[in-house]
Amino acid sequence: MDIVVNEELKAYIEPLTPEEHDALERSILAEGCRDALVLWGDVLVDGHNRYGICQKHGLPFQTVQNPRFKSMEDVHLWMIDQHLGRRSLSDYQRGVLALRKREIVAERRARRAAVESGAVAAPEAPAAPEVVAAPEAAPAPLPPQDSLETREALARAARLSSSQVVLIEKIQKQGAPELVAAVKAGVVSINAAAAVATLPAEEQAAAAAAGAEELKQAAKRVRESRRKAPAPSPAPAADETPGRTDEPVAEASVTALQQRIAALEAENAALREELAALRAAQTSSLSS
Repeated sequence: MDIVVNEELKAYIEPLTPEEHDALERSILAEGCRDALVLWGDVLVDGHNRYGICQKHGLPFQTVQNPRFKSMEDVHLWMIDQHLGRRSLSDYQRGVLALRKREIVAERRARRAAVESGAVAAPEAPAAPEVVAAPEAAPAPLPPQDSLETREALARAARLSSSQVVLIEKIQKQGAPELVAAVKAGVVSINAAAAVATLPAEEQAAAAAAGAEELKQAAKRVRESRRKAPAPSPAPAADETPGRTDEPVAEASVTALQQRIAALEAENAALREELAALRAAQTSSLSS
């Protein structure tokens, strides 16, 4: 049987570092390929690194089919769950995977609701694929525990705190590609990256290019500017500005307050996370 490597699936999860790949290769050369490659029809789902190493050295390997896969979404969800259970992932990587899972689950629920309401017709479920381009199937029912609608549920799925999820969401939404790459590489902490992500994209990129120390300093400047930010001025009474209504001023004041509250919430989340890290380090020091 010819195994098909789908490049989209291969790139769906963060690749191994060169050091991790070398360690896996040494292990397979010494002990053989112990874990079976997971297939969907002839498409390789799990084991891309093992498959490549076995092909390179002409080593034997085993394969197994997963009969529960009905669509590419099923494959993605399975891959996410498999990797969320691995200890080698960083906190940021687990958070990104959990957010990705929430998005898939939300889209699936929305489609199911549309089908149940009669807005769209239910798609037919095809058989397992024999080629890479497999048609999409009707999604399988989602168990209640798969609901990731709250940050608390999302945090549990990723083994993170709710405050960490908030920070990772901010980085994902506002972070420049250079900043995201720095977080993935471990150059900057999640807390610092979330602060830097509030800066314009050009400033984020410049800080990331300058290295870890500049990223720390940029995060420090952001936090200090939040602490020094003046409170919004109260809106003047309507009779103090003849011929004008106070509605635009009031709206500006509310917007300023909302922005200030959001900044304080993010700062509090970062401080809580730093405190938790310090406590964990202290506990580890005492136990050792």
